[in-house]
Amino acid sequence: MQRSYQYTLSSDINNISDYIRFNAEKHPDKPALLYPEKITYSDLEKKVNKYSFGFDHACIKPGTKTLILVPAGTDFFVLTFALLRIGAVPVMIDPGMGIKAMASVLSDLAPEAFIGTTKAHLLRLFYPSLFKKVKIKITTGTIFFGRLRRLKDLINDNPGQYPPHLNDPNDMAAIFFTSGSTGPAKGVIYTSGMLKNQIEITKSQFKIGSDETDLCTFPLLGLFAICHGNSSVIADMDMLHPAKLDPVKIIRNIIDFGCTQMFGSPMILNKLAEYSIQREIKLPSLKKIISAGAPVHRNILESFRQMVPNDTEIHTPYGATEALPVTDITASELLGIYSDGSAYGDGICIGNPVEPIDVKIIEITDKPIVIWEKAKLLPVNEVGEIVVKGPWVSPGYFKEYDADILSKIRDVKTHETWHRMGDLGKIDNHGRLWFYGRKSHRVTTPDSTLFTIPCESVFNQHPHVVRSALVGVGLNGSGIKRPVICIQLKSGYHPTKKLIQELIEMGSSAMITKGISDILFKKEFPVDPRHNAKIFREKLAIWAAKRIK
Repeated sequence: MQRSYQYTLSSDINNISDYIRFNAEKHPDKPALLYPEKITYSDLEKKVNKYSFGFDHACIKPGTKTLILVPAGTDFFVLTFALLRIGAVPVMIDPGMGIKAMASVLSDLAPEAFIGTTKAHLLRLFYPSLFKKVKIKITTGTIFFGRLRRLKDLINDNPGQYPPHLNDPNDMAAIFFTSGSTGPAKGVIYTSGMLKNQIEITKSQFKIGSDETDLCTFPLLGLFAICHGNSSVIADMDMLHPAKLDPVKIIRNIIDFGCTQMFGSPMILNKLAEYSIQREIKLPSLKKIISAGAPVHRNILESFRQMVPNDTEIHTPYGATEALPVTDITASELLGIYSDGSAYGDGICIGNPVEPIDVKIIEITDKPIVIWEKAKLLPVNEVGEIVVKGPWVSPGYFKEYDADILSKIRDVKTHETWHRMGDLGKIDNHGRLWFYGRKSHRVTTPDSTLFTIPCESVFNQHPHVVRSALVGVGLNGSGIKRPVICIQLKSGYHPTKKLIQELIEMGSSAMITKGISDILFKKEFPVDPRHNAKIFREKLAIWAAKRIK
């Protein structure tokens, strides 16, 4: 069933930091942050102004690319909004991608200012060539060296209102880097208009009121929660390594502060459910959950629903750093679709497009498509590449010309740009989008093309399997691949002849996996650091190639 949600842009908001000013005027004594420290919207607005004056004094000006390497917390939110207020361009990189990947990213970025912890600034000692253009170096810590300045020394008691930089909707407002889980990390350009549209659509699509208490497990969405006027609890976890979270601490956050909403990757929801269900723990305050970053499987939704009230909605939107949200579906809708017990042989239903986003399916190709007239649109129920356009779709990547060529399609008639998601899917008769996996992960065999999600769903049904991954091993250097299924077993289980036979029989019983005869077992799959859910199939393919003769 097609949804129709209306959202409007606040006409009095130009600069994104105006949301802080607006919320401070509306409810000055309401907490913007509750944990790890409590700060009201009035105090937050004062801090943002003080930081803005301090950064201006330090010569951070409109357009200054400013790298931020600060953990989620009061400093992170205040300095980000202050940079937005003066018109600087905050740059967010996920350190979880690793030092080498970060070094590769920074070589093209050439930031002009760097704000980070003292530990983060040690990067400049190891990779001095990457920071040649950094003229302004600021630490949030107490220890400083060289020309490093302390953040607190920039802040004065100027009580005035810093005049927000007036933005054109097409101005570059920020750069957010992808996690690098589906290829090299790339800097996604966020325009002022794109950010504002995202803030407004997330509020209306997920029906977020201004009286919510939000559990923040991902910094970017924490920024949105503050713009929505919510009170935020910064989850007691290392957001760079979410797989190491202690469910006891997160559950304590939710219960102590009565959190009414939260964002969590499927991995986070699964860890909380595994711990809570065994101990019959309930989370009665939660009314709204948003989970994204990877497909959310039915078993996770069914488990988490046992912990929350019956009227609590779990949203599983689909999107990417370049475009979020693209589609949305709730757990109740999704479980209804799969109520007949079917698996994901037709992919995973990821819902209807979030209006006014436009979603199409085009023929699969790895080649650039320069103009829209050259794209071949596919009919309903045919699998192809997902392409999107809309007001919160990024216009491009920062200094990544080749990536833009491969991912952007120009419509010369409308002067609009379509973004190729790099994902495969289909649109059904009800207008719903179904996800089949990454385009780069498809396996072309001598007989057919295999897609990851449908194939893996066959083997994931085995009760001893945590997850599986379809990879292709090259044959004679051609594009034709030999399909291999990699299996990660649940703790305590080991590959036996009986188990291998059961998996082979499962594969043989389904048409889509009938031709797969190679099964490998790996204790742990390589996964992305941000959501700990996206499998690095490229790495698995290299590993598998060494074991398949």
